[in-house]
Amino acid sequence: MMDIKTAFPLDFSPVKKTTEFTLSSRPSLSYWQDAWIRLKKNKQALASLFIVVGLVVFTLIGPYVWRVDPSNQELSRISEAPSLGRSVLVLPEEVAYEEVVVAGHEESPTADGASLDATAEIQIMGVPSIQGVRFKWTPVKGAAGYSIYRTQTEPKDRESLGVPLSSIEGGNRVSFDDGFDLQAGRYFYAVVAKNGEESSKFKVISVDLKAGISLSDAQSISPDAKIGEMLKMGARPLGTDYLGRDMLARLIFGARVSLFIGFFAPLLYVILGILIGGISGYFGGKIDDWLMRITDFVLALPFLLFMILFKIAFGAGPGDDGIFPMLIALIVLSWTGAARLTRGQILQLRESEFVQASRLLGAKSLYLIFRHLLPNTLGVILVYLTFAVPSAIFTEAFLSFIGMGVAPPTPSWGSMCNDGIKSFLIHPHEFIFPALFISITVLAFNLLGDGLRDALDPKMRSQS
Repeated sequence: MMDIKTAFPLDFSPVKKTTEFTLSSRPSLSYWQDAWIRLKKNKQALASLFIVVGLVVFTLIGPYVWRVDPSNQELSRISEAPSLGRSVLVLPEEVAYEEVVVAGHEESPTADGASLDATAEIQIMGVPSIQGVRFKWTPVKGAAGYSIYRTQTEPKDRESLGVPLSSIEGGNRVSFDDGFDLQAGRYFYAVVAKNGEESSKFKVISVDLKAGISLSDAQSISPDAKIGEMLKMGARPLGTDYLGRDMLARLIFGARVSLFIGFFAPLLYVILGILIGGISGYFGGKIDDWLMRITDFVLALPFLLFMILFKIAFGAGPGDDGIFPMLIALIVLSWTGAARLTRGQILQLRESEFVQASRLLGAKSLYLIFRHLLPNTLGVILVYLTFAVPSAIFTEAFLSFIGMGVAPPTPSWGSMCNDGIKSFLIHPHEFIFPALFISITVLAFNLLGDGLRDALDPKMRSQS
């Protein structure tokens, strides 16, 4: 018979472990640490954050790296395309133009203008350059005047003569001086005789122009410059505008205006909206009714009309920059969204257990609002602020584009777009670069706002 002590030992000795268990626990993270981890997983938002930081660095450090005066006008480099430096010919100073008038030419009032002959010969006067092209031609019998055309493609017929430069009255006036927006390249000039109507015949001459600079302008860059030498000009990575000002320098200084308004105005009107919305949501009752009716009234005001009124009230006339009136208008008229958002969040939180506990412990209303309620809405407000920044930048750009915001010569991205759109078909870089900076900035802030909205949502906290 089996001994019961053998079968069931009474010493209660521990059982040998056959399996080991490892307990794992999620590391303790704060709300903001967890949000940063989730934000880093969003590649678009992280790239947008780097772009925003890059724009700030571009604005603050750019003037110390790119030491070019944004207001300096180089008339020899008007609307120059982007380049890393080019060589130009040093030209002599321009001499006064003297019109050529031939004696003995007789006009025929009865001559048929359409059947007039073309001029026999066109001769270049002096040395043609981007400073000016002068030429003369032999008079046409019976002509009462001449029309001058210019194009950069060789004309084949009357319809392809190009841009009409001048209409000269008098058949004995047989010379012309062209100094209108000349660039390096080949030009074709056509002379057409007329007598009431223009002749169907014309004479064409071609001129090849090299990039050049006057001797006085060249010596301001290099004192040893001489006529006929090639002078190396400074780099203009983004080209120049219609007044010869460096586009990159103006974009750097324009970013200061655009980003100042884009950051400062939303920060102020969001703070104002948080205060109004927090008080309205916490106290409720008549205070809530009055503050929300004021919010509805401000929300119904037309922004553009009040922007005009603010400019008048602050005495901002034509040519003034208009930054301060724009800033005041944005603050006064744009706080309503933040106020409504904060009010909604406070209404959800004011009956929470932690608020009730603080109230039972004797916490005052202002303490509850600023210590408990508003900090718990900070994530939502931060996302709203991120979306408000590109909206303010776009508003500044739009107002400057229509002439209601920042006025020349103060550079801003919007005013630069306004200047560039006038010559977009001829010199597209003057419009494309400021428009590209506006687009990249607005897109970066919007993508960053999307990423922050997901990262700061408590329902999406990491479980790993």
